[in-house]
Amino acid sequence: MDQSTLIEKLKTTVDLFAGFTEEQLAAVVSVSRVRTFETNEGIIEFGRAAQFLGVLLDGTIQVSVVLDDGSIQTIAVSDAPAIFGEMALMTGERAMADVIAKTRCTALLIPNSVFATQIVSHPAALQQLAKLLTERAGAMGSDMQRDIHRAAETQSNDPYGFTLQSEASQKILVINCGSSSLKYQLFDTESPEQTIKGTMENIGREGGRHLLSVNEQAFESTHSCATHSAACREMIATLRQKNVIRTETEITAVGHRVVHGGETFSEAVVITKKVLDKINQLCPLAPLHNPVNLAGIEAARSEFPDALHVAVFDTTFHHTLPPYAYLYALPSSYYRDHGVRRYGFHGNSHKYVSLKAAQFLKRPYNDLETIVCHLGNGSSICAVDHGRSVDTSMGMTPTAGVPMGTRTGDIDPGALCYISRLENLNANELDTLLNQKSGFLGMSGVSNDMRALTQAAEQGDVSSALTIKTFCYQIRKYIGAYVAAMQGLDVLVFTGGIGEHSTLVRSLACQGLQCMGILIDAEKNRMAVGCTQPTEISDERSAVRVLVIPTNEELMIARQTLGAMMRNRVVGLHNDKVNRIPVEVSAHHVHLSSEHVTALFGEGHTLTPHAKLSQPGQFACKEQVRLVGPKGVVDRVRVLGPTRSKTQVEISMTEQFILGIHPPIRESGDVTGTPGIVLEGPAGTVSLKEGVICAMRHIHMTPKDAMQLGVRDKYVVRVVVEGDRELVFGDVLVRVRPDFRLAMHIDTDEANAANLKTGAIGRIESIQSRS
Repeated sequence: MDQSTLIEKLKTTVDLFAGFTEEQLAAVVSVSRVRTFETNEGIIEFGRAAQFLGVLLDGTIQVSVVLDDGSIQTIAVSDAPAIFGEMALMTGERAMADVIAKTRCTALLIPNSVFATQIVSHPAALQQLAKLLTERAGAMGSDMQRDIHRAAETQSNDPYGFTLQSEASQKILVINCGSSSLKYQLFDTESPEQTIKGTMENIGREGGRHLLSVNEQAFESTHSCATHSAACREMIATLRQKNVIRTETEITAVGHRVVHGGETFSEAVVITKKVLDKINQLCPLAPLHNPVNLAGIEAARSEFPDALHVAVFDTTFHHTLPPYAYLYALPSSYYRDHGVRRYGFHGNSHKYVSLKAAQFLKRPYNDLETIVCHLGNGSSICAVDHGRSVDTSMGMTPTAGVPMGTRTGDIDPGALCYISRLENLNANELDTLLNQKSGFLGMSGVSNDMRALTQAAEQGDVSSALTIKTFCYQIRKYIGAYVAAMQGLDVLVFTGGIGEHSTLVRSLACQGLQCMGILIDAEKNRMAVGCTQPTEISDERSAVRVLVIPTNEELMIARQTLGAMMRNRVVGLHNDKVNRIPVEVSAHHVHLSSEHVTALFGEGHTLTPHAKLSQPGQFACKEQVRLVGPKGVVDRVRVLGPTRSKTQVEISMTEQFILGIHPPIRESGDVTGTPGIVLEGPAGTVSLKEGVICAMRHIHMTPKDAMQLGVRDKYVVRVVVEGDRELVFGDVLVRVRPDFRLAMHIDTDEANAANLKTGAIGRIESIQSRS
């Protein structure tokens, strides 16, 4: 079929293109491709990331899913002309079903980039797509959609996007400057099987080594680089010498690890002078890291002036910590005026291994309660509750937490005051003591390296043995604390140089934790040394899965760099006419199941509408219930309709203290492992074992809204709310459904604190993460 015939066919037979001009259609067709599929050939595979919009030109397709029992359920059969694949593109989810050629058929495959820029931007096409999505969603039903999505997430070979993909080939160089080292890795989205990575050790010290691996071929050399700038230049020269990089223009982007992003950076950002200035201002919070991170940035920008340079922060993953986890018990002015709070680090590692654990266990990431122990010369432990970091051992700086190579970890501040008076130490000298002379090195007097300590302990050195025991005891304490913080645990993960290689540390850290369902298999633990893939070491009797997972911070940095590149092309994000989101204040309320309506209000009772809510089909009821907690009660809590499959109670942060319970911040509907409560109604009581949450900030929107705003379902965004003073709300969850109406919901406490009322207007400032 020639181009003119194809354009005429699209314009006259496919409703989606009815409003397009011939020039517009020619632009779409010129970068799309026509493919023929044989009977029973797969066109779109269940669980795959969306790559194109399909237009069926002739023949018949079948949309179906394979159920758990192996049977095939047909969702739809479509004859030409028809559109397919639009649901995954518009919702951002992976394909919820297989699209199979029922007969021999021909289809036009339109790339994702063209769909996002030339089709969705066309008003008539956007309306048609929204209508199609509504029809498809109705045909599938919400329960089927949820079940299919979860199955796609767990059955896909790459559900969390560890294989970097882009429509145009991208070469991304990742630079990770440590206090005395430089790690780097080169990623090519066109050849993801290539492995090019290296490490430069002992920068500014004697015995400098440069280790490079090019597709498993190892090279080793010495270096005498005194600074990270010099090391960066030598790294690039070596890559050119090995023909890994031939010209500077090959590198399209450079991702830079930056340790401390403070409260300013909640996502990876394209580096500008303003960004550099802010990173520099944060140097006092990470004096061993941010200055060398800046040195690496400056050197790389000089070598690759045409590449896009992106800063990826260790602290970003921990921006979901609640205030009671990140605030210190100091006068509030220190936090308000100077940003003194817990920030957390190793975020790229914690997120990578917790995602890898979900992939290994074939469980949805946001279903799991995970503890990650990143153990190395710098160590931190993180509680990941349903995909969100809720607590972590490092604090305002990387010095806090468990003992480390040369850092103290947690210490009584009074002891520091005593030492500074005893030794007449100034602040800089005290900083040197805490960060460079303490930890394993200071306590043992032998080494900051766990391998050397283990060897010395085996030869009878008492101080080395005690240092190891102290380290493992502190790890064990944190594990226990985080089990309590999350009120449960599904998986415990060890990673980092020590976590991946030390059988002894893993064994000692888990000793005595059988009471929490943690039991490791000694033989599996001995075998899991230097593993390259996730490896399970838990005993068959263990209620908690225990894994060893090699971390890959560089891959996460590359992934976020690619995301930052894509964000620069977001459609309509800064279109102020479109980007106006009404803000609504949500008071406490209860969603009831039919069973609990009967138990609370009597046999045959149905909920009575009192007032319509902003979301179509939802209403406030005349019925009210009483919440009874271990400590107190909250009266006259309104019920919202219609009924749901599971009862859920949403309260404010203030009310948790009144009731004496501690619910997590969760997305509505995610109640697994949450606290229970007693509901009292006029006809009886209900004792919930779980179901109480503090609702995560969220925005309801239709697929059309999402496309205009450049976001998708499950994205997390930052929202600026207009007023006498601009307020910025981070960690706002995007929820996309055809029957939603555009609105942002925040709870009563936040609204009161910010002096906001229903009717305020917000706008999306940036995308924090793409789930």
